[in-house]
Amino acid sequence: MNYIILRGILIPFIGTSLGAACVFFMKKDLNLMIRRALTGFAAGVMTAASVWSLLIPAMEQSSKMGRLAFIPAAVGFLTGIFFLLGLDRVIPHLHMNSDKPEGRKSSLKRTTMLVLAVTLHNIPEGMAVGVVYAGWAAGNSSITATGALALTLGIAIQNFPEGAIISMPLRSEGESKPKAFVYGVLSGIVEPVGAALTILLAGLVIPILPYLLSFAAGAMIYVVVEELIPEMSEEPHSNTGTIVFALGFVLMMILDCAM
Repeated sequence: MNYIILRGILIPFIGTSLGAACVFFMKKDLNLMIRRALTGFAAGVMTAASVWSLLIPAMEQSSKMGRLAFIPAAVGFLTGIFFLLGLDRVIPHLHMNSDKPEGRKSSLKRTTMLVLAVTLHNIPEGMAVGVVYAGWAAGNSSITATGALALTLGIAIQNFPEGAIISMPLRSEGESKPKAFVYGVLSGIVEPVGAALTILLAGLVIPILPYLLSFAAGAMIYVVVEELIPEMSEEPHSNTGTIVFALGFVLMMILDCAM
């Protein structure tokens, strides 16, 4: 069991690291069309994972509440939204293709704030992995090992472009390839750390598992709506992001339902 959990924790981080490694093999920065497609794909995967891997299991586990089974999912979802909103207001960060930092005023370097922006995206993903594996380890009947693996694989797939999206622009801004790679890897380290902490606190997690599953879903949807969709739809107008969003959504849906 410990091996299965360790593998589940590390798979998304490996996805980020492999994406960051693209800086060693690609000479030029990702063009707008590719960045838009990768961002749309990540948004689609995160949306589908939020529904099939988190919200639906949360409501299934609350089925004893009858018609009120939606309450844990609704409360957790909204709490996750406002939690990420709070982090977005507090942590200084800078999004790609933007010159105006968000969050509290800070003297941090531009590269550091770029990494913090992606790190914010990864917080809910790490929480989602940790909550799902904590539920599985506790013997929750609505969470299976293959279902948990489907979630980690989906997150790893969308982490690959995220790793490239952070390391490649840093290289184009003058950072060395090894340093750009390290920054890309560091942006994803919050995922295994957050997942491990959640699992270690499993005794506290299990009684409120439906709330935590939907909390992670809300946090992920916040990232999709607040950051990823605007980035994939920026000018000049293109349907690329929308098309790849659909492909990412369907892929994650298939992974979750098939496994």
